[in-house]
Amino acid sequence: MELTIASEAEMEELGARLAEQYPSGIIHLQGELGAGKTTLVRGWLRALGHQGKVKSPTYTLIEPYDLSGRRIYHFDLYRLTDPHELENIGARDYFHPDALCLVEWPERGGSLLPSPDLRITIEHQGEQRRVRLEGSIAIINH
Repeated sequence: MELTIASEAEMEELGARLAEQYPSGIIHLQGELGAGKTTLVRGWLRALGHQGKVKSPTYTLIEPYDLSGRRIYHFDLYRLTDPHELENIGARDYFHPDALCLVEWPERGGSLLPSPDLRITIEHQGEQRRVRLEGSIAIINH
């Protein structure tokens, strides 16, 4: 499924709609710097009840959230130089069946990352974004 997103607010709304279908699972978010990956995650987390700021964990690699007893992990693998660095940070411990793992830059994790339940690719298209969703999703009215 492909969508055209015209604004930051629409990207957050898409994240909120996806949160309804994926309150848990492994989500891969791909796209260039500034494409809107973290904006999408912000909408997702807010829909699940997060009230505070949502920033990309570029330097910490993982930002954990505990929302109503639900385990959520936001990964940003941009700074990884070798997929085996995931082993050093104990990444396997985060991928539980009941957890939600939102992974930015999954290609940097290589084969050490579990396969995604949903792959989201965001591309610049002028001032807009083209978003491709690959996985089992219901029709999202946009």
